Amino acid sequence: MSKPTPESLLGLEAYARERARLRVEIIPHRKLRSLQLGAHLSLQFEDERTIRYQIQEMLRIEKIFEPQAIQDEIDAYAPLIPDGTNWKATLLLEYPEVEQRKRELARLVGIEHQLYVDVQGCPRTPAVADEDLERETDAKTSAVHFLRFEFSPAAIEAMRGGAAVRVGCDHPHYTASQVLSGPLREALLRDFALH
Repeated sequence: MSKPTPESLLGLEAYARERARLRVEIIPHRKLRSLQLGAHLSLQFEDERTIRYQIQEMLRIEKIFEPQAIQDEIDAYAPLIPDGTNWKATLLLEYPEVEQRKRELARLVGIEHQLYVDVQGCPRTPAVADEDLERETDAKTSAVHFLRFEFSPAAIEAMRGGAAVRVGCDHPHYTASQVLSGPLREALLRDFALH
């Protein structure tokens, strides 16, 4: 998957003109690449398109136009783009009530290390979490984590061959799993196109 470059991004004025159209296009793309695990945990599987949109939004919000600052934003977000042997995802813990969110984030310390992908006939692939920085304390976890699922060549081939795939979480206070199927499975298999 290609990575954004400063030259491939829209300038602030051009992005302002195109933003409404791009937003309409990215919403269904993001939805296609989302997986709900239970009532409160979702995974947004990232790709070049979702990360490009995120970078453009950050440039707009921060009014960034200097070349080095643009490159810094690219450098911050580009590691979230899969590179052909993995899936990368943003984990979101969503609790609408403030008190419930505080209570659950305290109970769910370590949840980011309890996510996995099971590919039929292959060893479990655990999530590698928050490689950029630690996002939890001993007292609570963060509502947002960044994950990488690094697959063996055998697991990739098994998935391409139709093996069943299950994504799950086995934290003591949050257990859920979901079979990967349909358009989401097809989209994630395309993330292996480089290999």
